[in-house]
Amino acid sequence: MPRVPAVRLTATLLAAVAFTGCTATPDSTAPPGTTPPAVDGAEGAEGIGDPYYPDDGNGGYDVTDYAVGISYDPAARRLDGDTTVTAEATADLSRFNLDLTGFDVSRVEVDGVRARAERAGDHELVITPATPVVKGAEFKTRVVYSGEPQAEPDGDLGTNGWQVSTSGGAYAAGEPHSASSWYPVNDHPRDKATFSVRARVPDGWSVVSNGREEAPKPEGGWTTFTWVEPNPIAPYVTTVAIDRWTIVRSTLPGGVPLVDAYAPGTEGKRADEERVPEVLAFLADRFGPYPQSGAGGIFLNENIGFSLETQGRPIYAKWADLDTIVHEQAHQWYGDSVSIESWADICLNECFASYAQWLWDESANRVDLDDRFRATVSKTSGNTRYWNRKLYDMGPGNEFTAVYDKGQLAMHALRRQIGEDAFSSLLKRWASTHRDGNASWPQFEDMAVEVSGQADLRPFLTAWFRDAAKPEDRYLFPGTLR
Repeated sequence: MPRVPAVRLTATLLAAVAFTGCTATPDSTAPPGTTPPAVDGAEGAEGIGDPYYPDDGNGGYDVTDYAVGISYDPAARRLDGDTTVTAEATADLSRFNLDLTGFDVSRVEVDGVRARAERAGDHELVITPATPVVKGAEFKTRVVYSGEPQAEPDGDLGTNGWQVSTSGGAYAAGEPHSASSWYPVNDHPRDKATFSVRARVPDGWSVVSNGREEAPKPEGGWTTFTWVEPNPIAPYVTTVAIDRWTIVRSTLPGGVPLVDAYAPGTEGKRADEERVPEVLAFLADRFGPYPQSGAGGIFLNENIGFSLETQGRPIYAKWADLDTIVHEQAHQWYGDSVSIESWADICLNECFASYAQWLWDESANRVDLDDRFRATVSKTSGNTRYWNRKLYDMGPGNEFTAVYDKGQLAMHALRRQIGEDAFSSLLKRWASTHRDGNASWPQFEDMAVEVSGQADLRPFLTAWFRDAAKPEDRYLFPGTLR
């Protein structure tokens, strides 16, 4: 996710629920006149264990699939949802939580049996099944809900979650949160799962999401659009976008479907987006085979504060350019295929994607990166505020700062420190070793030491990535940078 530049910084699984439009009314989720009996067993933790965002995600289970069904009327701004979450219990569960912001919840079922659901805080949905779920069991939770989706302000990146477009349509995007604004979810990148969405909208509107599309189904003045993502996906990079899209379809070499969607007023973005096959071929040469089931882009006519690496099909703000496209497509390896373990590890996403912009300039525009590095160091030499920012474990609220500019310098210094062959091997090995999974910054440091063969590399890594200070000269100017 690059920020809006002041100066350029730069499923073969089908839905498991029969969608019926979900015209739910708010009432108790327990059968009328009954109270579920008390049960024995463990409670799922309220939070997945990330110290930066203690309330994000939940414990006690591992989601394996989301089958999201929504009906959205742009005129009324009303969303009716019917979503099934398939998970495996990692503990005995007498109750567990899902994240869902807003909405009236009219019914919850666990394995087809009515369950009690209560609200706790801004986004916690606390579910008590009629019968405890035993550790190791697969279980399905169906949630029926309705209302007007709510966005939430989140730091200097601006509004996150469900947002209404100037055209009257809507889209879901944001980091670190967005998914819980439109479906029940274990909202942390640590819990990745396959994903599908069936979205029903009035005729004249269309829907774009992650993965591969199935044939639309019109009925009674409405059309249902289905998208299926068979690769594990982190919740915040799921999306649904509703507008009067102009859609351009093609395929990449090898058959990966490429779908580009342009909101009214963004037709001028086509020239840059038409270079995506070239961009992906370049990135695949540096990082390894393209890891996603689909490709393309979603171009909003919105002046939001970020573009976002929604998996396989990034969402772009109206200010996005080719540089932004390179950044978001690099995230398909670093951030989407290989996702962070915790938000302290965000450099694994943003430092890599930001440096990909430098790599592109080096290759496509013949930019001397050593010269760029030295010029940037010289320009910022007395700027302690610039240098006194950590790239790893920077503290909550500071994730989306230094990783976009100081992160590029650090990655280039690492390249010069360990040499071209080791750096190239490191980028590919990281992407292949952790494909479709999660990883942490300490794991990257371990791999860098191993691949480089430099047993004394850790002081360099500490100086650049862990310390809130300008590295001393022996680390600041390694190799050809001296």
